[in-house]
Amino acid sequence: MKKPNLRLAAQLTAIAGAAALVSCDKPAFGLDPLTTATEKTVYDGVGGPAPAANPNASAPVAKVEPKPVTPPTAPPAVAPPTAPPPPPVAVIPPAPAPAPAPVVSNGPKITIKPDMPKPLFAGTPLPDSNPPPNLDKSGKPTLEVSVPEGTVLLSKGKTVTCSDTAPLGELSLITDGDKNGDDGYFVDVLPLKQWVQIDLAESKEVNLVWVWHFHKQAVVYKDVVVQISDDPEFKTATTVFNNDFDNSSGFGIGTDQSWVETNNGRPMPANNVKGRYVRLWSNGRNIDDTNQYIEVEVYGK
Repeated sequence: MKKPNLRLAAQLTAIAGAAALVSCDKPAFGLDPLTTATEKTVYDGVGGPAPAANPNASAPVAKVEPKPVTPPTAPPAVAPPTAPPPPPVAVIPPAPAPAPAPVVSNGPKITIKPDMPKPLFAGTPLPDSNPPPNLDKSGKPTLEVSVPEGTVLLSKGKTVTCSDTAPLGELSLITDGDKNGDDGYFVDVLPLKQWVQIDLAESKEVNLVWVWHFHKQAVVYKDVVVQISDDPEFKTATTVFNNDFDNSSGFGIGTDQSWVETNNGRPMPANNVKGRYVRLWSNGRNIDDTNQYIEVEVYGK
């Protein structure tokens, strides 16, 4: 049996180990026949291949600078919508101040009983033309009236004015104290709605108005209205008597009764109404449109 050449075997083993080392440390020049066609050897700048990258080394991390934080910009202020201007308000003139309410006295009383003129006809005949529906048909005259203590006649000799600038007869006859119904003792004013007015010279508490229109014949005066005021133009006034049943004179519907004229006249309680002026309206009579006054007496304190 032939012995193996140990020296040759050792040499071959050494050559094989060197080849293995060369093959592991550095690839052969050119393309490795085991690589794909797209893989190439990377060379360094000297002429040799660049050293292979270490697969275990971590990739360099790029330093990211933090961006400055810009605070949010507040939204522009929005002005509130402008309210539309209010509609124009109509200027309404203030209503005239109401007249003061009458003060009813519950204190001591006295009796007013005027001197009556002589009658010019017998009885109280009812008119036979245009009698009003609110006519007093009792036939019982009033001859005296109870009033608060201290009440006196205020109108004697006081100034009288009238809506008629040229009445027939002197206006002073209305406050002269003479109640005679004959011709020459009364004042005749224009037809239809007219007034006479007495100035008491200062404001007083009026308790009673007594009126004699005309008592030479049995007639009925229409729309008799008596008012008291501190205003000479009567923009505010207190009505103390109104027998205008259909409001034809424009002072409201009256609830007082009409009457047939006699020598006893007609009393009209006023219940302490304060005022300086007393105005008496009438609107003709049942037989024609004329207006007459013999005497007006105003009582108060």
